[in-house]
Amino acid sequence: MVSESDRDADRHADRESFPEPEPGTGAGACGGPGAGAETGPASNAARTSVWLDRRAPSRSRRTESPVGLDRNRITEASVRLLDADGLAKFSMRRLAAELDVTAMSLYWYVDTKDDLLELALDSVYAEIAPPREDADWRDRLRELARSYRELLVRHIWISPLAGTFLNIGPNSMLFSYAVQDIVRATGLPLERQTGALSAVFQFVYGFGTVEGHFKARCDATGLTQDEYHQQAMSTIRAQPHMRQITEASDELMAARGGKTVEEMRERDFVFALDLLIAGIEAVRDRTGSSAR
Repeated sequence: MVSESDRDADRHADRESFPEPEPGTGAGACGGPGAGAETGPASNAARTSVWLDRRAPSRSRRTESPVGLDRNRITEASVRLLDADGLAKFSMRRLAAELDVTAMSLYWYVDTKDDLLELALDSVYAEIAPPREDADWRDRLRELARSYRELLVRHIWISPLAGTFLNIGPNSMLFSYAVQDIVRATGLPLERQTGALSAVFQFVYGFGTVEGHFKARCDATGLTQDEYHQQAMSTIRAQPHMRQITEASDELMAARGGKTVEEMRERDFVFALDLLIAGIEAVRDRTGSSAR
Protein backbone atom coordinates (compact mmCIF):
# COMPACT_ATOMS: atom_id res chain seq x y z
CA MET A 1 0.00 0.00 0.00
CA VAL A 2 1.27 3.48 -0.86
CA SER A 3 1.41 5.72 2.20
CA GLU A 4 0.44 9.38 2.25
CA SER A 5 4.08 10.26 2.87
CA ASP A 6 5.02 8.41 -0.34
CA ARG A 7 2.41 10.39 -2.26
CA ASP A 8 3.79 13.59 -0.78
CA ALA A 9 7.28 12.54 -1.82
CA ASP A 10 6.19 11.92 -5.39
CA ARG A 11 4.36 15.22 -5.55
CA HIS A 12 7.46 16.96 -4.23
CA ALA A 13 9.69 15.30 -6.85
CA ASP A 14 7.36 15.79 -9.79
CA ARG A 15 6.58 19.45 -9.26
CA GLU A 16 10.14 20.53 -10.06
CA SER A 17 10.21 23.15 -12.83
CA PHE A 18 11.60 22.07 -16.20
CA PRO A 19 13.30 25.10 -17.80
CA GLU A 20 15.27 24.64 -21.02
CA PRO A 21 19.04 24.41 -20.53
CA GLU A 22 21.47 27.06 -21.66
CA PRO A 23 23.03 26.37 -25.09
CA GLY A 24 26.12 24.19 -25.10
CA THR A 25 25.52 22.40 -21.83
CA GLY A 26 26.29 18.89 -23.02
CA ALA A 27 29.16 16.67 -21.88
CA GLY A 28 32.03 18.86 -20.83
CA ALA A 29 29.88 21.96 -21.55
CA CYS A 30 32.03 22.68 -24.62
CA GLY A 31 29.92 21.61 -27.55
CA GLY A 32 30.78 17.97 -26.97
CA PRO A 33 28.59 14.87 -26.90
CA GLY A 34 25.04 15.80 -25.99
CA ALA A 35 25.47 19.57 -26.30
CA GLY A 36 22.40 21.22 -27.75
CA ALA A 37 20.46 17.95 -27.77
CA GLU A 38 16.74 17.66 -27.19
CA THR A 39 15.57 18.82 -23.80
CA GLY A 40 14.06 16.83 -20.95
CA PRO A 41 13.65 17.17 -17.19
CA ALA A 42 15.87 19.76 -15.55
CA SER A 43 16.34 20.95 -12.01
CA ASN A 44 15.84 24.46 -10.74
CA ALA A 45 18.14 26.66 -12.83
CA ALA A 46 19.80 28.04 -9.69
CA ARG A 47 20.92 24.53 -8.81
CA THR A 48 22.50 23.43 -12.04
CA SER A 49 23.90 20.02 -11.13
CA VAL A 50 23.95 17.45 -8.38
CA TRP A 51 27.73 17.40 -8.92
CA LEU A 52 28.01 21.08 -8.00
CA ASP A 53 25.91 20.79 -4.87
CA ARG A 54 28.10 19.74 -1.97
CA ARG A 55 25.33 20.11 0.60
CA ALA A 56 24.02 16.96 2.22
CA PRO A 57 20.30 16.48 1.49
CA SER A 58 18.15 18.20 4.09
CA ARG A 59 16.90 15.73 6.69
CA SER A 60 14.53 18.02 8.54
CA ARG A 61 11.51 16.27 7.07
CA ARG A 62 13.04 12.85 6.41
CA THR A 63 12.32 9.57 8.04
CA GLU A 64 15.06 7.47 9.58
CA SER A 65 17.71 6.36 7.07
CA PRO A 66 16.93 2.75 6.03
CA VAL A 67 19.51 0.08 6.70
CA GLY A 68 21.40 -1.16 3.64
CA LEU A 69 20.45 1.77 1.41
CA ASP A 70 23.08 4.00 -0.17
CA ARG A 71 23.41 6.27 -3.18
CA ASN A 72 25.07 3.61 -5.35
CA ARG A 73 22.27 1.12 -4.74
CA ILE A 74 19.68 3.80 -5.47
CA THR A 75 21.46 4.75 -8.69
CA GLU A 76 21.69 1.13 -9.89
CA ALA A 77 17.98 0.62 -9.21
CA SER A 78 17.19 3.84 -11.09
CA VAL A 79 19.05 2.58 -14.17
CA ARG A 80 17.16 -0.73 -14.03
CA LEU A 81 13.80 1.04 -13.87
CA LEU A 82 14.68 3.48 -16.63
CA ASP A 83 15.77 0.61 -18.88
CA ALA A 84 12.61 -1.36 -18.12
CA ASP A 85 9.94 1.35 -18.06
CA GLY A 86 11.42 4.42 -19.72
CA LEU A 87 11.83 8.00 -18.62
CA ALA A 88 8.14 8.94 -18.64
CA LYS A 89 7.17 6.31 -16.05
CA PHE A 90 10.10 6.87 -13.72
CA SER A 91 9.08 8.15 -10.29
CA MET A 92 10.28 8.19 -6.71
CA ARG A 93 7.39 5.94 -5.72
CA ARG A 94 8.29 3.30 -8.34
CA LEU A 95 11.91 3.46 -7.30
CA ALA A 96 11.01 3.09 -3.62
CA ALA A 97 8.92 0.01 -4.44
CA GLU A 98 11.84 -1.48 -6.38
CA LEU A 99 14.08 -0.99 -3.33
CA ASP A 100 11.37 -2.00 -0.84
CA VAL A 101 11.62 1.26 1.09
CA THR A 102 9.39 4.30 1.54
CA ALA A 103 9.70 7.09 -1.00
CA MET A 104 10.54 9.57 1.74
CA SER A 105 13.57 7.50 2.77
CA LEU A 106 15.18 8.22 -0.62
CA TYR A 107 15.54 11.85 0.42
CA TRP A 108 18.31 10.91 2.79
CA TYR A 109 20.47 10.61 -0.32
CA VAL A 110 19.01 12.97 -2.94
CA ASP A 111 16.93 16.14 -2.89
CA THR A 112 14.96 15.68 -6.12
CA LYS A 113 14.05 13.18 -8.78
CA ASP A 114 16.30 15.11 -11.15
CA ASP A 115 19.25 14.29 -8.90
CA LEU A 116 18.54 10.61 -9.47
CA LEU A 117 18.28 11.09 -13.23
CA GLU A 118 21.61 12.91 -13.29
CA LEU A 119 23.27 10.22 -11.19
CA ALA A 120 21.83 7.47 -13.41
CA LEU A 121 22.96 9.28 -16.55
CA ASP A 122 26.54 9.59 -15.36
CA SER A 123 26.68 6.00 -14.12
CA VAL A 124 25.99 4.49 -17.55
CA TYR A 125 28.85 6.45 -19.11
CA ALA A 126 31.10 4.07 -17.18
CA GLU A 127 30.06 1.41 -19.72
CA ILE A 128 32.09 3.16 -22.43
CA ALA A 129 35.49 1.50 -22.54
CA PRO A 130 38.45 3.87 -22.95
CA PRO A 131 40.03 3.68 -26.42
CA ARG A 132 43.41 2.08 -26.91
CA GLU A 133 46.15 4.56 -26.12
CA ASP A 134 48.60 3.12 -28.66
CA ALA A 135 46.20 3.11 -31.63
CA ASP A 136 46.01 5.61 -34.49
CA TRP A 137 43.60 8.47 -33.77
CA ARG A 138 41.28 7.32 -36.57
CA ASP A 139 40.86 3.89 -35.00
CA ARG A 140 40.46 5.40 -31.55
CA LEU A 141 37.78 7.73 -32.85
CA ARG A 142 35.91 4.87 -34.51
CA GLU A 143 36.06 2.80 -31.31
CA LEU A 144 34.79 5.59 -29.10
CA ALA A 145 32.08 6.61 -31.56
CA ARG A 146 30.84 3.03 -31.76
CA SER A 147 30.82 2.65 -27.97
CA TYR A 148 28.82 5.87 -27.62
CA ARG A 149 26.34 4.74 -30.27
CA GLU A 150 25.87 1.38 -28.52
CA LEU A 151 25.28 3.17 -25.21
CA LEU A 152 22.54 5.32 -26.75
CA VAL A 153 20.84 2.25 -28.18
CA ARG A 154 21.16 0.24 -24.97
CA HIS A 155 19.77 3.02 -22.76
CA ILE A 156 17.39 5.04 -24.95
CA TRP A 157 16.40 7.24 -21.99
CA ILE A 158 19.79 8.95 -21.88
CA SER A 159 19.18 10.83 -25.16
CA PRO A 160 16.82 13.47 -23.73
CA LEU A 161 18.93 13.79 -20.58
CA ALA A 162 22.35 14.15 -22.21
CA GLY A 163 21.56 17.61 -23.56
CA THR A 164 19.72 18.75 -20.45
CA PHE A 165 22.14 18.19 -17.61
CA LEU A 166 25.67 19.58 -17.47
CA ASN A 167 27.18 16.07 -17.67
CA ILE A 168 30.05 16.87 -15.35
CA GLY A 169 29.97 13.70 -13.30
CA PRO A 170 33.15 11.60 -13.10
CA ASN A 171 32.26 9.09 -15.82
CA SER A 172 30.97 11.70 -18.23
CA MET A 173 34.08 13.81 -17.73
CA LEU A 174 36.32 10.81 -18.46
CA PHE A 175 34.39 10.28 -21.69
CA SER A 176 34.73 13.97 -22.60
CA TYR A 177 38.47 13.84 -21.89
CA ALA A 178 38.88 10.77 -24.12
CA VAL A 179 37.03 12.54 -26.94
CA GLN A 180 39.12 15.68 -26.59
CA ASP A 181 42.34 13.66 -26.43
CA ILE A 182 41.51 12.01 -29.75
CA VAL A 183 40.60 15.29 -31.43
CA ARG A 184 43.87 16.82 -30.23
CA ALA A 185 45.71 13.93 -31.86
CA THR A 186 44.15 14.70 -35.27
CA GLY A 187 46.54 17.61 -35.74
CA LEU A 188 43.72 20.09 -36.32
CA PRO A 189 44.38 23.67 -35.27
CA LEU A 190 43.17 24.29 -31.73
CA GLU A 191 40.36 26.60 -32.82
CA ARG A 192 38.93 23.89 -35.10
CA GLN A 193 38.96 21.05 -32.60
CA THR A 194 35.62 21.71 -30.86
CA GLY A 195 33.92 21.89 -34.26
CA ALA A 196 35.35 18.51 -35.23
CA LEU A 197 34.34 17.08 -31.87
CA SER A 198 30.77 18.32 -32.36
CA ALA A 199 30.57 17.09 -35.96
CA VAL A 200 31.45 13.53 -35.00
CA PHE A 201 29.65 13.12 -31.72
CA GLN A 202 26.53 15.07 -32.58
CA PHE A 203 26.25 12.75 -35.57
CA VAL A 204 26.70 9.70 -33.33
CA TYR A 205 24.18 11.11 -30.85
CA GLY A 206 21.56 11.54 -33.56
CA PHE A 207 22.28 8.20 -35.21
CA GLY A 208 22.21 6.26 -31.95
CA THR A 209 19.07 8.03 -30.72
CA VAL A 210 17.09 7.19 -33.85
CA GLU A 211 18.44 3.64 -33.90
CA GLY A 212 17.53 3.10 -30.25
CA HIS A 213 13.98 4.36 -30.65
CA PHE A 214 13.42 2.31 -33.80
CA LYS A 215 14.60 -0.82 -32.02
CA ALA A 216 12.35 -0.06 -29.04
CA ARG A 217 9.36 0.49 -31.34
CA CYS A 218 9.96 -2.86 -33.02
CA ASP A 219 10.31 -4.60 -29.67
CA ALA A 220 7.01 -3.09 -28.51
CA THR A 221 5.19 -4.51 -31.53
CA GLY A 222 6.74 -7.96 -31.13
CA LEU A 223 8.21 -7.75 -34.63
CA THR A 224 11.81 -8.00 -35.71
CA GLN A 225 13.33 -4.88 -37.23
CA ASP A 226 13.15 -6.47 -40.68
CA GLU A 227 9.50 -7.45 -40.25
CA TYR A 228 8.57 -3.99 -39.01
CA HIS A 229 10.42 -2.34 -41.90
CA GLN A 230 8.83 -4.62 -44.49
CA GLN A 231 5.32 -3.98 -43.16
CA ALA A 232 5.87 -0.24 -43.10
CA MET A 233 7.29 -0.15 -46.63
CA SER A 234 4.49 -2.36 -47.97
CA THR A 235 1.92 0.04 -46.54
CA ILE A 236 3.67 3.04 -48.07
CA ARG A 237 4.09 1.39 -51.47
CA ALA A 238 0.35 0.67 -51.57
CA GLN A 239 -0.34 4.41 -51.72
CA PRO A 240 -0.23 5.63 -55.37
CA HIS A 241 0.78 9.19 -54.48
CA MET A 242 3.88 7.84 -52.73
CA ARG A 243 5.09 5.73 -55.66
CA GLN A 244 7.68 8.19 -56.96
CA ILE A 245 9.23 8.59 -53.52
CA THR A 246 9.30 4.86 -52.76
CA GLU A 247 10.84 4.00 -56.12
CA ALA A 248 13.69 6.45 -55.49
CA SER A 249 14.07 5.08 -51.98
CA ASP A 250 14.21 1.51 -53.27
CA GLU A 251 17.03 2.45 -55.64
CA LEU A 252 19.02 4.01 -52.82
CA MET A 253 18.54 1.01 -50.56
CA ALA A 254 19.50 -1.45 -53.29
CA ALA A 255 22.67 0.50 -54.02
CA ARG A 256 23.55 0.66 -50.33
CA GLY A 257 23.60 -3.13 -50.00
CA GLY A 258 22.96 -5.26 -46.96
CA LYS A 259 20.30 -7.94 -46.52
CA THR A 260 18.88 -6.77 -43.19
CA VAL A 261 17.97 -3.47 -41.58
CA GLU A 262 20.86 -3.84 -39.17
CA GLU A 263 23.34 -4.51 -41.98
CA MET A 264 22.13 -1.50 -43.93
CA ARG A 265 22.28 0.72 -40.88
CA GLU A 266 25.79 -0.49 -40.07
CA ARG A 267 26.97 0.32 -43.60
CA ASP A 268 25.55 3.83 -43.25
CA PHE A 269 27.19 4.40 -39.88
CA VAL A 270 30.62 3.22 -41.00
CA PHE A 271 30.54 5.25 -44.22
CA ALA A 272 29.25 8.41 -42.54
CA LEU A 273 31.96 8.17 -39.90
CA ASP A 274 34.57 7.66 -42.63
CA LEU A 275 33.30 10.83 -44.34
CA LEU A 276 33.72 12.81 -41.14
CA ILE A 277 37.23 11.46 -40.62
CA ALA A 278 38.12 12.32 -44.22
CA GLY A 279 36.81 15.83 -43.63
CA ILE A 280 38.98 16.22 -40.54
CA GLU A 281 42.01 15.05 -42.51
CA ALA A 282 41.23 17.46 -45.37
CA VAL A 283 40.94 20.47 -43.05
CA ARG A 284 44.11 19.46 -41.21
CA ASP A 285 46.06 19.12 -44.46
CA ARG A 286 44.73 22.43 -45.75
CA THR A 287 45.87 24.25 -42.63
CA GLY A 288 49.29 22.63 -42.70
CA SER A 289 48.97 20.88 -39.36
CA SER A 290 50.07 17.31 -38.70
CA ALA A 291 48.52 14.38 -36.89
CA ARG A 292 50.17 12.86 -33.86
